[in-house]
Amino acid sequence: MKPDYDLIVIGGGAAGLTAAGLGVTVGAKTLLVEADRLGGDCTWTGCVPSKTLLKAAKVAQEIRTAGKFGLTDQPVDINFRNVLEHVRRVRDEIYEDADAPPNLERLGIEVVSARAAFVDQHTIRLSASPASSGGDAPDDRTVSGRYFVIATGAKPFVPPIPGLDSVRYLTNETLFELTEQPRSLAIIGGGPIGCEMAQSFARLGTEVTVIDQADRVLTNDDPDLARVVQNALSRDGVEFVLGAEVKSAENGTGVRLNLERDGSSLSVSADALLVATGRRANYDSLNLEAAGVETGKQGITVDDRCRTNIRHIFAVGDVTGRYQFTHMSEHMAKVAATNALLKLPMKIDKRNVPWVTYTDPELAHVGRTVDELRKAGTRFRTYTFPFSKIDRAVTEGCGEGIIKVHARERDGKIYGVDIVGARAGDLIGECALAMRNGVSLRKLSDTIHPYPTYALGVRRAADQWYVRKQSPTLVKWIKRIFGYRGPVLEFGEDEVV
Repeated sequence: MKPDYDLIVIGGGAAGLTAAGLGVTVGAKTLLVEADRLGGDCTWTGCVPSKTLLKAAKVAQEIRTAGKFGLTDQPVDINFRNVLEHVRRVRDEIYEDADAPPNLERLGIEVVSARAAFVDQHTIRLSASPASSGGDAPDDRTVSGRYFVIATGAKPFVPPIPGLDSVRYLTNETLFELTEQPRSLAIIGGGPIGCEMAQSFARLGTEVTVIDQADRVLTNDDPDLARVVQNALSRDGVEFVLGAEVKSAENGTGVRLNLERDGSSLSVSADALLVATGRRANYDSLNLEAAGVETGKQGITVDDRCRTNIRHIFAVGDVTGRYQFTHMSEHMAKVAATNALLKLPMKIDKRNVPWVTYTDPELAHVGRTVDELRKAGTRFRTYTFPFSKIDRAVTEGCGEGIIKVHARERDGKIYGVDIVGARAGDLIGECALAMRNGVSLRKLSDTIHPYPTYALGVRRAADQWYVRKQSPTLVKWIKRIFGYRGPVLEFGEDEVV
């Protein structure tokens, strides 16, 4: 019996929208099922609102510190309600421009607002959802599909802290619905969400305390570069309580957290509490058992082609637990749709995964970390260049930061890059492109970059490899010919084995 659809996508976030779009592009009859709002976490509770809030907070800080540009420092009158209304307006604008059902239906995607649960390996039951994301809201019915892509995302993980369920706390799902500014905010979690929101609220005038069990923030990143971010947040007034475990939570004037650090007890009280302790895959309502789909500790188990143990059922994005980035959700959706519909053996690009924390300064990474290289026994050298020598950064008062490139000394093959500084998230894209396509440091060094730009810093980091490869005799003659008296190499670091 012919199935109702060639492709059924469950979940209308970044991954689901990408998979559905690719489906109709190749001529597949495609159904997109979303139980809540199209656009997913990125549009409503993640990337879009958080970056909008970060920008508002940065503007406030620039007004306060205008004196560094020869202007006059000014006090800032923060209307928190207006700021959050601005965040929500931007969120709605992005949704209407791209993710609203009429836009998708014009592409040929059938959109249904419903909950989905598997009946068997080729059939799902749709039940009416109370949420309204547009599209049709069906009565209970079943539909069949040739291929499925599960893209139901993730939800905030709330740790089992005694008493936490009896206090009012925020997560990223509720934070951007605030209408009143808390005078003080405690944040459990020193990862990207915790750090970004800590800086945003501190710059808007809230007293912020970040609590984490680790002895530093942003533990997935280079420790020296993460320290630059932590110091920047400290200058903005953020307090850190690190190496501390939250033992319990209780109501007080606001919320009181009882902690233990180095065997000693201490407490933190605040008007509001944000729990930013990671996310967990969201698949409980899908009845995966009926389809025989296997799950693991992190989420739905998939191979590098995004295929589950059932050959025609794929899973992508946060629901797999493999990555927690919007760009990786889109990448995985492309991999899944290509394998399912075009039968091309495309795999996840695991070697060149970039990530960014959008604090000020930004912190970005792509490729393998120093620890990974050391554990693998890979010989490499780290080449660095400081933002204080990037003229564009200096002109904009953004000279704090550094670029670190980890590469093979012999031929300049790039293994990984870490950047902290202004526009690090944009700079890491060039590095990811170079790594993906085998562009060596020599080729980067030989590529003309416009002056003055931040991107020139990447080329200058590549120059460090180029100079080290020249013989001492050649360097001596270059210095003699051009009358150069200073050191040719200023910023290269030591080799690591």
